[in-house]
Amino acid sequence: MPTFPNAEYIIGGTEWDYFSRQEDPFVKDPVEDSVRPVMAAGQTDLVDDRYKVTDEVWLESTPGHTPGHFSVRISSRGQNAVITGDLMRHPIQCRYPEWDDAFDVDGPMAKKTRRAFCERYADSGTLVFGTHFGTPSAGKITKKDDSFRFVAA
Repeated sequence: MPTFPNAEYIIGGTEWDYFSRQEDPFVKDPVEDSVRPVMAAGQTDLVDDRYKVTDEVWLESTPGHTPGHFSVRISSRGQNAVITGDLMRHPIQCRYPEWDDAFDVDGPMAKKTRRAFCERYADSGTLVFGTHFGTPSAGKITKKDDSFRFVAA
């Protein structure tokens, strides 16, 4: 049953198409346990990468880790931030965006997306929240030579 019975959940349509058809128990079991009950309760909206929560919070397409992966962008009062989601699992992936990550569904696309993400946000002043980063998980990306660094805030 849904954990939050009054909540509305947004789920990427491409993600749902991919994950709802998986038969591997490693992938299927969490979907059956946590996502299908929310879908069955009618509490979900399937969205795409044009979805805006508000004018200040929206989704940004960052495919590769999964087919329809999103990061979350925030812009308010002249300040900007982005929440990586599963795009990167460790700050070292800023330095080496081309490193393989065994959890990426599409490795070549994930590498391309990580590099593009770093290029877009390097030296931009945008605060980056690494969802899977250890403490400190917030910082900024800087460019150094042909690569990037994550500098904790």
